[in-house]
Amino acid sequence: MRKTSVITNAAAAHHQKGVAAPARPRQGDTTKKAVSLESFLFILLCAAFFGAVGHKMGGINMINTIMNTAYNLLISTVLYIMAIAVIAGALSELLSEFGVIALLNKLLSPLATPLFGLPGASIVGVFATYLSDNPAILTLAENKSFLRYFKTYQVPALTNLGTGFGMGLIVSTFMMSIAAPSGENFMLAVLMGNFGAIVGTVVSTRLMLRCTAREFGKDASAANGGAEQFDIINFRTTRKDGIGTRVIEALLDGGKTGVSMGLSIIPGVLVICTFVMMLTNTAPNGAFTGAAYEGIGFLPMLGEKIEFLLRPLFGFSSPAAISVPITALGAAGAAISLVPQMVQDGVAHANDIAVFTALCMCWSGYLSTHIAMMETLGYRRLAGKAILCHTIGGFVAGIIANWAFRLVAWLIAVV
Repeated sequence: MRKTSVITNAAAAHHQKGVAAPARPRQGDTTKKAVSLESFLFILLCAAFFGAVGHKMGGINMINTIMNTAYNLLISTVLYIMAIAVIAGALSELLSEFGVIALLNKLLSPLATPLFGLPGASIVGVFATYLSDNPAILTLAENKSFLRYFKTYQVPALTNLGTGFGMGLIVSTFMMSIAAPSGENFMLAVLMGNFGAIVGTVVSTRLMLRCTAREFGKDASAANGGAEQFDIINFRTTRKDGIGTRVIEALLDGGKTGVSMGLSIIPGVLVICTFVMMLTNTAPNGAFTGAAYEGIGFLPMLGEKIEFLLRPLFGFSSPAAISVPITALGAAGAAISLVPQMVQDGVAHANDIAVFTALCMCWSGYLSTHIAMMETLGYRRLAGKAILCHTIGGFVAGIIANWAFRLVAWLIAVV
């Protein structure tokens, strides 16, 4: 009580003197000294990075390339992805409004237990994240009617399940829409990529369940009582009014969701993708001009060093392809935006598209979302295990997509 009074008086004194009271840390933040060792380390790392890149490209050229690349990505890539997200969002909302998603849920629920080791209700989470993004599964996890089907040890694995299918519809639609100079059709590649993502998610979820079973056992129920909520497994909600009005409202509401998703990927695409491209591409004709998409060719050089691993596992056509899975670790939207240029340059083909689809779906920025999702579920201490399991699952997804595509393509050619 005395401590509270001191704090209140201090705040009042600040107010009387015309000085703002000390700001409170945001939720989830930690408090550190204003100046610490990491401040100087960060300055040194930034100076080393930009110094090395600027030394090779030229300081002015480096700055111009950063700005021009970000602008070109915004105009030619982000707006294109947003357009796809709007159409995909409208379609998914329409399917949900008229019960198609609920029908698929009923048909596919029996597969959830043998595949993922989770109750049939988890298929709802698969559709929710496939049609939107990783965190969509968190809304379901807050529903008591949803959780009553789960044991305690199964709840943390929802993070791995949801992430494995995050942005699946947008990634798949975007990959199929890429026009190849050679006229290649990427439909089969995208299908095999989805298959690889499913297998990778099964591996990730099963590994996570092994970890959580040792932590919590397999008997405790996840339902903690509380007010009974709407049963999303056996019933669904629809809009009021007539069919025509429901169609229009579903299309518009789904489109708005697509706009929100398109806006949310702008920072990831512009920031992450700009620097990844600068580390991936090289100078045209050996001379830097400050134009968009110029770079120092670091990632292809790194890819060449480990090509003996990448080629048999993922079958990449070029060492430069390593930039896509690296970017997917942080943001799937940024990762897929790298692909069209690779296809145009002839360094990515159908087998690469299959692997890119699997990795962009299965990983879908999990390094940037896993910790926050696990904290929301109340299992932050298990975030490290969830990330490790999903890392393994992603590698499996890419390998399966590569070899499944090659096998099916060979069978089609033979037949």
